[in-house]
Amino acid sequence: MWLPCGSTSKYIVTSFRRRVFKSYFHILGRLRCNVAAFMPEAAGFEGVSDRSTLQEFSVSNSESFWAAAARQRLSWIRPFHTVQDCDLSRGKIKWFEGGQLNVSVNCLDRHVHTCPERVALIWERDEPGSEVKVTYRQLLEMTCRLGNLLRRRGVKRGDCVTIYMPSCPLAVASMLACARIGAAHNVVFAGFSAEALAERIRDAQSSTVITVNQGVRGGKVTELKKTVDAAVQSCPGVQQVFVAMRTENPVAMTARDVDMEQEMLKEDLVCEPAAMDSEDVLFLLYTSGSTGKPKGLVHTQAGYLLYAALTHRYVFSYHDGDVFGCVADIGWITGHSYSVYGPLANGGTSVLFESTPIYPNPGRYWEMVQRLKINQFYGAPTAIRLLLKYGDQWVRKYDRSTLQTLGSVGEPINTEAWEWYHRVVGDGRCPVVDTWWQTETGGICITPRPSEPDAEIVPGMAMRPFFGIKPVLMDTEGKVLTSNDTSGALCIAQPWPGMARTIHNNHQRFIETYCQPHPGYFFTGDGAYRSKEGYYQITGRLDDVINVSGHRIGTAEIEDVVNQCSAVAESAVIGYSHNIKGQGVYAFVVLKKDVEVREADLCQQLNNMVSKKIAKYACPDFIQFVQRLPKTRSGKIMRRVLRKVVERDLNGVGDLSTLDDPAVVQEIIEGHRELCSKQQPR
Repeated sequence: MWLPCGSTSKYIVTSFRRRVFKSYFHILGRLRCNVAAFMPEAAGFEGVSDRSTLQEFSVSNSESFWAAAARQRLSWIRPFHTVQDCDLSRGKIKWFEGGQLNVSVNCLDRHVHTCPERVALIWERDEPGSEVKVTYRQLLEMTCRLGNLLRRRGVKRGDCVTIYMPSCPLAVASMLACARIGAAHNVVFAGFSAEALAERIRDAQSSTVITVNQGVRGGKVTELKKTVDAAVQSCPGVQQVFVAMRTENPVAMTARDVDMEQEMLKEDLVCEPAAMDSEDVLFLLYTSGSTGKPKGLVHTQAGYLLYAALTHRYVFSYHDGDVFGCVADIGWITGHSYSVYGPLANGGTSVLFESTPIYPNPGRYWEMVQRLKINQFYGAPTAIRLLLKYGDQWVRKYDRSTLQTLGSVGEPINTEAWEWYHRVVGDGRCPVVDTWWQTETGGICITPRPSEPDAEIVPGMAMRPFFGIKPVLMDTEGKVLTSNDTSGALCIAQPWPGMARTIHNNHQRFIETYCQPHPGYFFTGDGAYRSKEGYYQITGRLDDVINVSGHRIGTAEIEDVVNQCSAVAESAVIGYSHNIKGQGVYAFVVLKKDVEVREADLCQQLNNMVSKKIAKYACPDFIQFVQRLPKTRSGKIMRRVLRKVVERDLNGVGDLSTLDDPAVVQEIIEGHRELCSKQQPR
């Protein structure tokens, strides 16, 4: 039947519009449903339809995003009334004020109520095949007994307990017991020397230390109790040392020492958790700075725990029932966030790795993956580069089919190592997440995931900011670089819950280090490149901090030790590119006049001093003895010139006219060539 002109088209257009809108809203609803399944909080976020818009919302509506996450992810004793009160220009950072909670309850009790026999920790002991599994119920009991013991022995809310232990369940229970009773913890890497440990005990003002009789790593026994004994001799404030037994070998006990495991047996299985304010201190963790004195960075309760939990779940696509294998030591921030707090807050199963990548052979990681059925593996580029050199056979020998995500942490991963990790370890099917973050940030800030599942991942790039993170690049004038395909100083433009709040007993240093260089922004100390596509690649430190095997060490710290040698007049330490460790340590040393000593003997002496006062990983790979150092007329050592010499970039040495004596550079160049021809790095 024929209709008047326009009637048919009007009917058809109206019908078409209805179908299009119906289809549009159906698709939009499905997308919102998908993103809500991915992150339940997103159901209440206006305009969020996928992971990309979720990231945009998390930055532009930061308070709404973090408030929803905090209410959904954490168990509160009292709800918070203020989401954030922050002013980066003044170093003022406060999140979730008014709220009270207990971190150990969030990591243990709430999971014990729902799944008490779920495995919380798998302790991968040094001896292969001797793993120990600890359920949430067992870990809660351990934590409560120890919390009660600490209380009985006088540890109070607000005290700081220093923990000097290898990665083991009792170390985790020690951290959580402190959190349960309201004490802060200060975990010190069990490879640090007695002097380095003592410095951290004194600065943290700890009266209580927890340790083990001995450590076992790579088939070697280390005398941790003896190290603590030596350390506390210069720590008059230490009143008691709790000693657990890692091995069966007895150690000398003094009146100050407490047999921890024996005393724990006397304690009750129930320990009342302290109601902690969101901004109460959870822990101190010391990291190296560009000055000689380590910084005791302060992390607080709610914001840190929320950020560790959220990054753990979404960066690694962690799901209930997965086994998460972070092989970092608990003495570092990676161990804190991704062996302990992140996985346990999520009710996960976390591996504690006590050994080394090559003990008893270079297949150790992958044999462990097969035996424990690990789903996410998180390790350092240093270890990946080391294992790459042993060949593919050590990887392919073992079944790695359970692996779903591979992670890299501690330093930028080079393209060769990334591709080997992806192709050989992950069989080309596991996404590799190259994560950038720091002790200061509390958790991962830039990483390829979470993005859409099919979004590209570029080898060797951290790529995309995590939820709530807004990175910016600054030029040398302190102006924000808005274009892509550019490099600058990496800053973060707005606060996030996981960031450190201050430096213990020195807030002014916190402000000067992180807030003053670019007022209104958090200065990371790292340089970065932003690609044409807007992806971020970390280019390295901008200050005098070296990253050795993922461990940050200030050049000034090493110089301070070297300069204490009676034969040394002065020294300059720089970092250089190292095939395995990422960066190595190169020391230029000027001897005092009329010193008669064999250079080889002096090298050994200096390395022994650095090992004793800091740690073995800080020992110089090369020590070059020079007549003098390149200095400006004002006396400043030109480390930039020394770096160029070591990098063999003589064209990049630049203008030497500002030097007091430019001829010194040629002397150093010749000495460097001679040294490299004679010596292989450690």
